[in-house]
Amino acid sequence: MAKGKPDYDNLSPTGHRNPPMPWFGMDIGGTLTKLVYFEPCDLETANEEEAEALTTIRKYLTRNITYGQTGIRDAFLEMQKQTIGGRSGSLHFIRFPTSEMNSFIELAKAKNFPHLAKSICATGGGAYKFEDDFKHQVNLELHKFDELDCLIEGIHFIDRNNDKCECYYWKNPGDSKLATKEKFDFRNPYPYLVVNIGSGVSILSVRGPAEFQRVSGTSLGGGTFLGLCCLLTGCETFEEAITLATDGDSTKVDKLVRDIYGGDYNSSKIKLPGDIVASSFGQMNLKERRENATPQDLARATLVTITNNIGSIARMVAVREKVERVVFVGNFLRVNTISMKLLAYAMDFWSQGAMKALFLEHEGYFGAMGCLMEYMKLGQKM
Repeated sequence: MAKGKPDYDNLSPTGHRNPPMPWFGMDIGGTLTKLVYFEPCDLETANEEEAEALTTIRKYLTRNITYGQTGIRDAFLEMQKQTIGGRSGSLHFIRFPTSEMNSFIELAKAKNFPHLAKSICATGGGAYKFEDDFKHQVNLELHKFDELDCLIEGIHFIDRNNDKCECYYWKNPGDSKLATKEKFDFRNPYPYLVVNIGSGVSILSVRGPAEFQRVSGTSLGGGTFLGLCCLLTGCETFEEAITLATDGDSTKVDKLVRDIYGGDYNSSKIKLPGDIVASSFGQMNLKERRENATPQDLARATLVTITNNIGSIARMVAVREKVERVVFVGNFLRVNTISMKLLAYAMDFWSQGAMKALFLEHEGYFGAMGCLMEYMKLGQKM
């Protein structure tokens, strides 16, 4: 390009400068890596080099559902007819275990990705952990962004741009036969809490579109659930652990109120149903109980333990922050309706209906989505 001549190829129709394509957002978590890819549909406006690169990516990413041994594109979450940076296209959502990052980098080499892009935007702890690997192995520069900024920005973007209803709650969560998903209008949600359940848990108090802060958290999260299940049952993946838990009975492992009181506990000040957990894994001090507990029972008890702890902390924070809406997100909730219903029931029961547990369809992809939006802002500074 001649000196002083504007680079019109990277300008959006509004005149703002866009970063070079391809446009990815990457959230590298402790357990799972999430990718959001914007696939433009207006390639006729691209220059020859860009069109060639985007066509190559389209052929590989969008014509496959799986990549290598562990990469998966969640096709049911695809968002079509989106406009980003003045370009029209679709958003694709892809995930793989962070433990397979070296395989991902090798795949990038094999598909000649360094020829197609010079940089990629990333958030999460892995953006720092793997920065040198990307630079030295595939010559890709990582533009790093704050993960909490990305999380909130991603939630707001997807909720407002998803043609399908993004936000929902569980009606009758305590009854497996009557429990149903119901739509929730999230257009004016403030104030609310975000409980982001990944390997660990972060809780954010959100007062406005750009007004939020981390107010609590716990190290007992999805990584804890998977780690304990691997130790207790010999399973290898999150999906295996959830499948085991689905068929298990946690009451064979936990000690309930009725195991202590013989039924409900009704005093003048406290009323507790007999089926409430009094002590997680409280039956496992008895040899006979240990011998009769199946891997499914242990997985279910582990899931209930972790979920109840998260719900308890979330409720206490909501009381302190004077917030009635609590939004649970993160990949811990993927294929995990057990935990969603437990959280919904607990929030409703312990608050006597004053608090509502809300959930979002895109669960763990908000950090990656927000990262992509931050990358678009970066383009205006280039």
